[in-house]
Amino acid sequence: MSARRKSAESMSAPPLILASGSKVRAMLLTHAGLEFSVRDSGVDEDAVKRGFTGGNDEAGTDALALELAAAKAQAVSKVAPGAFVIGADQILSCDQARFDKPRDMGEARDNLKIFRGRMHILHSGIVLAKSGELLWSFSDRALLTMRDFSDAFLDWYLETLGEKVRTSVGCYQLEGPGIQLFEKIDGDYFTILGLPLLPLLAELRRHGVIRT
Repeated sequence: MSARRKSAESMSAPPLILASGSKVRAMLLTHAGLEFSVRDSGVDEDAVKRGFTGGNDEAGTDALALELAAAKAQAVSKVAPGAFVIGADQILSCDQARFDKPRDMGEARDNLKIFRGRMHILHSGIVLAKSGELLWSFSDRALLTMRDFSDAFLDWYLETLGEKVRTSVGCYQLEGPGIQLFEKIDGDYFTILGLPLLPLLAELRRHGVIRT
């Protein structure tokens, strides 16, 4: 009986799609109890970045994160009419320079040396789209300050994590040894993970996608 009730409830709710290949974002939605599917947007993120006309300041980086999130959500929503599509993106900036995921371990080491003893910002943008139309957007920032760790610690960290450091733009996961890199963190935990979850859940409730 409970399985039938669950099936009926799922059929009555509008379909929800995550336009992202991020395992972390999918995990957050799953742990929050949402039913959704995942679809790759196929968006050329480098092309979006090259065409971006905003500035390199913090507001400009917020706007770029939203533009990337919107491109993903709209691309998927155009081929999935009737579905609510979540698009999200995150950019790291440090002294107005923007960073991507490291291409190799050497670049990971170089980036961590740049971040060492300094504050960087994680800019997270999220949008909700339906049938190619943007319904809602939200951006948030988290400020993270790395301690002035030693070269010996950096060697240990990279040896311990290996290629895992290349899976995130900042070369860390706070739920693992990456927390040892930091002396101060200001911001929402879900924003740091790349999916500002509470505002998203509120918007999904407003559209009847999840229970109020």
